Amino acid sequence: MNWAFLQGLLSGVNKYSTALGRIWLSVVFIFRVLVYVVAAEDVWDDEQKDFECNTRQPGCTNVCYDEFFPVSHVRLWALQLILVTCPSLLVVMHVAYREERERKHRLKHGPNAPPLYSNLGKKRGGLWWTYLLSLIFKAAVDSAFLYIFHRLYQDYDMPRVVACSVEPCPHTVNCYISRPTEKKVFTYFMVATAAVCILLNLSEVAYLVGKRCLEIFSPKHSRRRGDTCPPYSLSHAEHPQNGDSVPMKAVPAAVDTGMFP
Repeated sequence: MNWAFLQGLLSGVNKYSTALGRIWLSVVFIFRVLVYVVAAEDVWDDEQKDFECNTRQPGCTNVCYDEFFPVSHVRLWALQLILVTCPSLLVVMHVAYREERERKHRLKHGPNAPPLYSNLGKKRGGLWWTYLLSLIFKAAVDSAFLYIFHRLYQDYDMPRVVACSVEPCPHTVNCYISRPTEKKVFTYFMVATAAVCILLNLSEVAYLVGKRCLEIFSPKHSRRRGDTCPPYSLSHAEHPQNGDSVPMKAVPAAVDTGMFP
């Protein structure tokens, strides 16, 4: 699997992330993707080949393996890592949309036209919502996979011996898992790093929401809104005299206040 694509994808979102988002990115690539690629795949490469049962009944070993390992750990982890990084693609697409919209605006109105967005490097408007929803989706994906592992593998445990009585086994037979301690260590490690990522995502959600609430309800923000749309009346000099028209003031360009995509 080409994990370099995911690295390039998430690196493009890095400049829009908070400090917590950058920590999450480091945990994902150093403690999850790198560990998966370098070590975890090798640990599980013999899981079916060296899964042995104390019987020679044809088919018994295969059905017992499927009974205790319905889905391979490494395949579940690969699917989890892909899904947990996909929300960042939405952020990249939203950023590309904003940049293309800004480019077309300048082509239409000239290079000196007021920008549509006050700062393309900041999370404002629809981009803020896209980034926030991506964090929630990441936490939801990791939580769902932790629950799936818990249901499939009984508290993430990796026993040395399992008892199997599934047909066509003639009776209850004992089956032996290869390198169970090593696999248990990596299982706990991957579960722990996923839990850390969930905490980082939820912490970043709380930080973004709290920061936005402080900006909205701060006195400075209220004064700024009042300065933008002040109540006023025409002075004597501004009143039309003898049919004269009132000079029109220039309408300011749209700024990125949170109501624009």
